[in-house]
Amino acid sequence: MSGMKKFDWATFIILTVILICGVLIIFTASTQKIGADFISKDYYLKQIVWIVLSFLVLYLLLKIPYTVIDTILVPLYIVNMLLLVATMFMPAINGAHRWILLGPINFQPSELAKILTILLTAKLISEPNLTDFKIIARAFLVTFIPAVLILIEPDLGTVIVLLVSILAILAASDLPSFYLVLFISPFLSVVFSFSIPLFIIYLLILVFVLYKTNLKSVVIGFAAVINIFIFFITPILWHGLKDYQQNRILTFINPLRDPLGAGYQIIQSKIAIGSGKVTGKGFLLGTQKNLNFLPEHHTDFIFSVIGEEFGFFGCLILLTLYFLFLFRIAHQIRKLKHKEMYLAAVGIISYIAFQAFVNIGMNIGLLPTTGIPLPFISYGGSNLLINILAVGLVLKYIKEQSIFL
Repeated sequence: MSGMKKFDWATFIILTVILICGVLIIFTASTQKIGADFISKDYYLKQIVWIVLSFLVLYLLLKIPYTVIDTILVPLYIVNMLLLVATMFMPAINGAHRWILLGPINFQPSELAKILTILLTAKLISEPNLTDFKIIARAFLVTFIPAVLILIEPDLGTVIVLLVSILAILAASDLPSFYLVLFISPFLSVVFSFSIPLFIIYLLILVFVLYKTNLKSVVIGFAAVINIFIFFITPILWHGLKDYQQNRILTFINPLRDPLGAGYQIIQSKIAIGSGKVTGKGFLLGTQKNLNFLPEHHTDFIFSVIGEEFGFFGCLILLTLYFLFLFRIAHQIRKLKHKEMYLAAVGIISYIAFQAFVNIGMNIGLLPTTGIPLPFISYGGSNLLINILAVGLVLKYIKEQSIFL
């Protein structure tokens, strides 16, 4: 009974409310109004099954001793890398090799790779008396293999989520902050490389920031040279992208350049959200969805369904639930004294928050289109299971932290 008292019921209840909202939204997203009749697909029923299964696995996770999880972490990581390799030999779905086909179930090893990489990174860099070089090297080696394998699938969105999570862990570790500036700077250089004046301004700001951290002139000079090199190599990298990847980026900048092709999803998504206005068109009554103008409306673009049928208030309610959920977890993990648990929890909350940010940003046209689902809301078994297990790990850390004090 004492263990149940330590369980964070508030976080669990908020999560359950979000999941219930997700089932209702999947139901309306997979229901079409044809005349006076409503025709529904069974996606919402499958989602309920996945939720029940995920809760059962979460319950088992809470019962398993933490030492057991810590012991099997490396073997699980290795098995998961082998599964990522195995996806390359599976039939392509929508042009990508991301799924392991298990009869009627399609499992994405890349979803499991995110959480296992976070946990293993947190484990390896939380050891005492590590030098800065060892922290960086361990994080790089653990992340490099899954990132490359997922990129080959190809799944750039998942790789970005993974990298953001690892950067969050490094930011919460004992690593000096200037390293994070050095890590992020190449990515910013790619963005600013499309404008010479902006790149020059960015480079001057970068050198000034690094100078203020009292780095040696040699290190600052080396960082400047690397970023200048990226400036010149970016055009080559751009031409190395696949056509659909280039189209997504160009269409993000100007959706109207290809309104019936690459820009179609963004345009229809924005129309759906905008047409919902303040209170929405009503449950099951979204015309963009019912007429199939809105693509992938039960997965990637499910937030557009919320905007169309429930309006600004519906979106605001969901965002409030996300805020309460993430704020509650962030508040609770601040109390964690066990370093490995703390770093892992930071990585988990970062990847869930970033997925929500990217998906919503994509739906409202602020970010390029990616295949990142909306956590706990979008239809999808693998993503839902791993997200719930990830939250379950954080709840386990909070519940058992006193054991390690």
